[in-house]
Amino acid sequence: MTDFINTIASEKVITEKPVLTILYQDEYLVAIDKPAGLFVHRSFMDKDEIYFALQLVRDQIGKYIYPVHRLDRPTSGVLLFALTKEVAQKLNEAFATKSASGGVSEVHSEIELTKTYYALVRGHLPITEQAELIDYSLKEKLDKLGDKNVSRDKAPQSAQTYYQVIKQASLPIALGKFDSVRYSLVKLLPITGRRHQIRRHLAHLRFPILGDINYGDNKQNPFFIEHFGFKRLMLIAKSLCFIHPVTKQKITITAEFDQQWQNVFTELNW
Repeated sequence: MTDFINTIASEKVITEKPVLTILYQDEYLVAIDKPAGLFVHRSFMDKDEIYFALQLVRDQIGKYIYPVHRLDRPTSGVLLFALTKEVAQKLNEAFATKSASGGVSEVHSEIELTKTYYALVRGHLPITEQAELIDYSLKEKLDKLGDKNVSRDKAPQSAQTYYQVIKQASLPIALGKFDSVRYSLVKLLPITGRRHQIRRHLAHLRFPILGDINYGDNKQNPFFIEHFGFKRLMLIAKSLCFIHPVTKQKITITAEFDQQWQNVFTELNW
């Protein structure tokens, strides 16, 4: 089993040029469905990578684009870019304000950003009628190289995420001391935007996301790889809702669950 897991679990560089799905485009904005495993742009961690979302989108639409937010490499879903510097600045400020303050300030209230994620987690997280709030401060996550000159002594930052369990399921397969494997599908609305916030908040609840190599379960993750036949972080940026910075219209952009998600849903009878 170990050799099988190592073969599938190894991080693989994307060597075939992806064609990205464009979810929304106008003269000011373009949004794509970012696949899991794709970096948004070049960084010090990407020395073996060939393709990046920023360059791929630019090549596909034939226009220069500006990043306005990010998704971690293993997270899939809605990723938004601006087509002008002015629009990029407005959206960058709105994302930064939401990340820092836990909401949208009066200056940027016209943007009204709302991000919705879905995660598949280990265990049966209790179902409630209303969304529950995780209010748990997080120490800033720093890169060893990129943030080598940043102080490690900062106080934890406030962090809030609303969550609601959508579905639960079990597989009648013994794992460790348990006689079955349990999963929950969770809808999440982060209020702040700390690094790895959703992953760390769910791990704090003791219901880590499947495929999370940093905060996940070292028994469940290998089982998931072997049983379902693929390795990835089961976290998707499902939708992004905001007021268009130019037209002032409400825009909602949604990504579909891809085939790997659908295969899991079928297996769990969802």
